[in-house]
Amino acid sequence: MTDKKSSFIAIIGQTNAGKSTLLNTLIGKKVSIISHKVQTTRRKILGICIKDDTQLVFIDTPGIFKAKNRLEKAMVQAAWDSIYDADQIVLIVDAAKNDLSVSLSVAEKFKETKKPRVLVLNKVDLLQKEKLLEIITKFAPLNFDHIFMISATKGDGIGDLVQTLCQNSQPGPWFYMEDQSSDLSNQVQAEEMTREKIYEFLHQELPYSIHVVTQNFEILPKGEIKITQSIVVERDSQRGIVLGERGAKLKTIGTSARKEMEALFGTKVHLFLHVTVDEKWQNRKSYYDQQGLDFES
Repeated sequence: MTDKKSSFIAIIGQTNAGKSTLLNTLIGKKVSIISHKVQTTRRKILGICIKDDTQLVFIDTPGIFKAKNRLEKAMVQAAWDSIYDADQIVLIVDAAKNDLSVSLSVAEKFKETKKPRVLVLNKVDLLQKEKLLEIITKFAPLNFDHIFMISATKGDGIGDLVQTLCQNSQPGPWFYMEDQSSDLSNQVQAEEMTREKIYEFLHQELPYSIHVVTQNFEILPKGEIKITQSIVVERDSQRGIVLGERGAKLKTIGTSARKEMEALFGTKVHLFLHVTVDEKWQNRKSYYDQQGLDFES
C-alpha cells in the first residue's frame, strides 16, 4: 500500500476567466502563458505541484466559447475531453463578468458526473458581497461539491482550494518527478513565450490567427541555447505588422521573449525569429498533432 495520493484536475471555463493565472499561482511559477487576447491557451497544459503526500496534476484547458472554425472547434473539444480524463473538475468563473450564461451552461453539462466538482469564483476582490451572493444563488441549483471565492492574481483563497483538492484525491502513485512542474518540453515552452510576447506587443493590431514553430533548438558547447523560430501568419499584411517599421517590432518581441527564456532556462539564449506566411496553416493536420488537438473535431 502506498501512503501517497494523486489527482488529475481539469481547470475549465470561459475564455479570460483566469484559468492560466490560476494554474500559474497554484504551481508557483509560470507554466501557462497569459494574455488579454481571448483563446490564448490552445493546448491542454499540465501543471504539477506537490502538497505534503499529494501530487496534484492540473490540466489548463482552452477556453470554452462558441467555436466557428476548425481550430476553435478542436480547442473547445480539448477542453471537454479534459473533463473525462480528470479525477476532479474545477470550473473557474470570472465573477466580475456581467454575463454568466456560458459558465452556467458549461456547469449544466457536467452536473451529473460523480467526480468532485469545484466552483471557483475568480476576481471576487472587484465585487461587493451582495453581488457575490447573487452569483452563488445562480449556481446553487447545479449542486457543486465546493465553492471557493478567490483572486487568482493576488493568491487570495488559493490555500483553502488546494487543501480541498488534496482531500478529494485518492491513494495512488505519483505520475511525475518531484521537481517537475509541467509536461511541456523546453522547445514548446520557448514557443509559448514568443507567442505570449506577440500578443503582449501586438494585442490590438494582430488577429488571433498566428502561431510559432521551432526550426532549431540547439544546446551549445558552453550550455547556451540557440533557438530559431518561425512566426506564422495568414497574410502578407499581418507579416508587416509583426515586423514593424524596419523590423523594430519583431526585435522588441524577440528581446522580451529571449529575456524570459533566459530566466526560465538559467542560461544565455540566442533567439532568432523569422516571419512567414501560410494562408492554410489552420487546416494543416501537422499543426493539430503538434498541439495535441483533434484535427477531425
